[in-house]
Amino acid sequence: MDLREALVIALGSIRSAKLRSALTMLGIIIGVAAVVANVSLGTSFNQYFTDELGSLGSNFIIIYSQDVNIFYDAQLEVIRNTPGVVGVSAFNQQTAAVTYLSATRQIDVQGVSADTQEISNLHVGSGSFLTDKDRHVAVLGKEVAEEKFGRNVPVKNYIDITFRRNDGTTVTRKFRVKGVLEGEDNTFVQGGPDRDVTIYIPIRTMNEILGVEDYSGFSAKTASAESVRPVSEEVDRRLARNLGVPARDIDNEDAKPYRIFNQADILDQLDMLSNSLTILITVIALVALLVGSIGIMNIMLVTVTERTKEIGLLKSLGYTRSDILTLFMFESVVVGVIGGILGTLLGMAGSFAVEIYLDIPRVFPMYLIFLGFIISVIVGLIAGVYPASRAASLDPVEALRHE
Repeated sequence: MDLREALVIALGSIRSAKLRSALTMLGIIIGVAAVVANVSLGTSFNQYFTDELGSLGSNFIIIYSQDVNIFYDAQLEVIRNTPGVVGVSAFNQQTAAVTYLSATRQIDVQGVSADTQEISNLHVGSGSFLTDKDRHVAVLGKEVAEEKFGRNVPVKNYIDITFRRNDGTTVTRKFRVKGVLEGEDNTFVQGGPDRDVTIYIPIRTMNEILGVEDYSGFSAKTASAESVRPVSEEVDRRLARNLGVPARDIDNEDAKPYRIFNQADILDQLDMLSNSLTILITVIALVALLVGSIGIMNIMLVTVTERTKEIGLLKSLGYTRSDILTLFMFESVVVGVIGGILGTLLGMAGSFAVEIYLDIPRVFPMYLIFLGFIISVIVGLIAGVYPASRAASLDPVEALRHE
């Protein structure tokens, strides 16, 4: 029996029981779709995080205070003098009431120095960034400038910021808008405040208004992406010693009054999350494929029973045991392949829909088409072994007597 003849017979059998064949394929379709969508989305997310990391800078370190009055100029110098650190700046932050015209919104305000622009890789879309000589000026995140107040806040306009001091009193100051940042969507990667919804003012001005000398934290930059982890660890050790953390607790995060983050650690955490989700979806896909293979096997066993007399007739016409085995194995594989093709298309459509909705890069590795085909063929072969063997072993005389 040649393959063309086997294909014609297999397709004829599938067409004669369309609903049953469709239900049989359902498990294969879901399983292959899950595998294809899972791998495609994983690739897209990896590309997204890589792009976002590149936009922020993979050599970025951020240190947050978890207590008041611990970060001063002395700690700034500790970080600045750490080997491998090529730039560091202090920042202070507070959620303040910001008024433009008649609208007031609660917005994160961050006091920074001029070198924050380079260290944190901030990009100005209009106007310019802060300088060390600036006083009552502000740079707005894109969303603050365009959406927060229900209207656009142009450069050179004025906003009022009401700060809350440590003693509970408030003070309001007027700031001229000096610049607006370009829109950036890297909050998840950077581990810091969302720059699109942040207002930046000179740190000296902010500290004078608040009546403080301490800082909320520091942003630092290393010479290269490769050095960010070891430099981050060295900064951590030096800060811990400077702040009097006992030597036995230097590696204990809960014993330190601050938290330190770097891009490599953040991406490692995202990687762990991505891998966990991948494992979960893969298990679901394997279960669906198992159900699909069992479905194919069951339907093929029913087909063998229904076509017992036909099998006897084929054997009486000279078809060998090998021919019958090939026929039913081929039919099982065809069911699997059709399900695999539909599953691959469904997986592609599903992954593209999610990628469009989340606005992440649409990446579809072409090898997934081959992967979907291979999975469906393997499932079809495994599911068809027993039914095909049973069909091939039927006695032609007994088969012809079957009613």
